[in-house]
Amino acid sequence: MSMANETYFFIKDIKPGLKNLNVVFIVLEIGRVTKTKDGHEVRSCKVADKTGSITISVWDEIGSLIQPGDIIRLTKGYASLWKGCLTLYTGRGGELQKIGEFCMVYSEVPNFSEPNSDHFGQNKLSQGEQSNSSSASNLGTCTFGTVGNGLQTGPESSGFPFAYNHTSSYSGKIHYVKKPHGF
Repeated sequence: MSMANETYFFIKDIKPGLKNLNVVFIVLEIGRVTKTKDGHEVRSCKVADKTGSITISVWDEIGSLIQPGDIIRLTKGYASLWKGCLTLYTGRGGELQKIGEFCMVYSEVPNFSEPNSDHFGQNKLSQGEQSNSSSASNLGTCTFGTVGNGLQTGPESSGFPFAYNHTSSYSGKIHYVKKPHGF
């Protein structure tokens, strides 16, 4: 993967409906695991860069590999609203790759995943989730609150990096690099 040919976004520049997002962030918190009716595990993780924080929704086995303090590069992600909160996702063909640990300047404020009435009507995907309401009082409750600013320092990553390629099929195996069957 060549970083030279890719445009990277700061978290402050992420808006609902954006696709093919490339973002580098540090993982601050990992939310509790929830299960979908199809049996998939979903975790919400609070992540940040120097411009602010956002929630990323991570599915299945990759969520169990991510730890607070991991520095991750997301490629081909997209942003959408979930219960009125701006959320980052790994898109089809996208990848989450651990590129380091602990040493990244970040800011938890502003938290761009806090409910925001400006997001209403910006994302067709989320309109049904918002019960077609434009009232700010009906905004959803996001997973993480605002805490403050921080500087994480520490040793560089000494473990194995992991990567996750999002595809429509799930192999059920845990690998550092996940590829669909037949590749």
